[in-house]
Amino acid sequence: MDFNFEEDIQFLKKNVRDFIQTEVEAVAMEIEKEDRIPDRILEMSKAMGLFGLSIPEAYGGLGIGMVGKCALYEEIGATHNGYTTLIGAHTGIGTVGIVELGNEAQKKKYLPALASGETIGAFALTEPSAGSNATNLRTTAVKQGDHYLLNGTKHYITNATDADIFTVMAVTDASKGSKGITSFIVEKDFPSFQVGAVEPKMGLHGSQSAEIIMEDCEVPVENVLGVEGEGYVNALKILTNGRAGLAARNLGSCQKLLDLSMQFVQEREQFGVPIIEHQAVAHMVSEMAVEIEALRSFTYRVAWMVDEGKKVIKEAAMLKLYGSEVYNRVADKAVQVHGGIGYIADYPIERFFRDARITRIYEGTSEIQKNIISGQLKKEYS
Repeated sequence: MDFNFEEDIQFLKKNVRDFIQTEVEAVAMEIEKEDRIPDRILEMSKAMGLFGLSIPEAYGGLGIGMVGKCALYEEIGATHNGYTTLIGAHTGIGTVGIVELGNEAQKKKYLPALASGETIGAFALTEPSAGSNATNLRTTAVKQGDHYLLNGTKHYITNATDADIFTVMAVTDASKGSKGITSFIVEKDFPSFQVGAVEPKMGLHGSQSAEIIMEDCEVPVENVLGVEGEGYVNALKILTNGRAGLAARNLGSCQKLLDLSMQFVQEREQFGVPIIEHQAVAHMVSEMAVEIEALRSFTYRVAWMVDEGKKVIKEAAMLKLYGSEVYNRVADKAVQVHGGIGYIADYPIERFFRDARITRIYEGTSEIQKNIISGQLKKEYS
């Protein structure tokens, strides 16, 4: 494993860092209060190619491997997590399915606009009856001639209000269980497709989550993504390979929290000295730094494995578990280090603390990751 980034990635990484620090950070409180990403920021993000990170150059994207994407995600994670999530959901689960599983006609039709950011992608698996138990879908797809009729409701769908293209999982044969689930590419303008009300959240302001409702929604046969009946397997692949990217975004947030904490503990004085001189505080920032470095090494190891085409089911689950738990511990320590200021909404620490909590839930809860890990361990030791 070589942890040195290629020159083009180093160049992109620096540009993204400068953009995040000078442009996105300047509007972070606006994003938090208005619950939306300013159009100017989105347009600048498109111009930088940030919507095309996962899409091959042949279709207008940057065609970056997982190590390179993680390098950029780490920079993107150092700002408001609502912005981070909009970009990450689009470049991750929102587009990777079409890149990895789409046929040539589907790629030519959808990827160029997704790469430019002209259209936004989303991933629709979760339902009221299907969260951790992802096979318990109630959304159905019935074939009628040259199209399928989709019926059902998905909820908590990230990017729902902004997205133009949805990767939707639906049951095509209930008798086959998980092998009767199929993936579809669904456009927001398809007949009888509707986005429901925005769901208010504890954090991730600026990243809109909502229901999507399909009542005899007509989806052309040519919009089946992959093979009929392999939708659940496809969903697992999309989620698994994306976990390194999610960890990298967590890593960027953790590093930002450490940076803010170190600045604070060297400026803030109590009992006549900067609080870094007090052992309790020194130990907290030391523990933050150790966990961040461990997460950094783990993230890029799994990203390297993905680029090498290695099987990463266990490692990706470990990384998702560890990355989200580290983020929550680091955010908690950052609040403690900052004291009362860390609890005030006018400062970023409180925001990161709230935003961190969802990482232990979305794209597979910590408990589900432990189930995946133990399942893989049983196979290895049997």
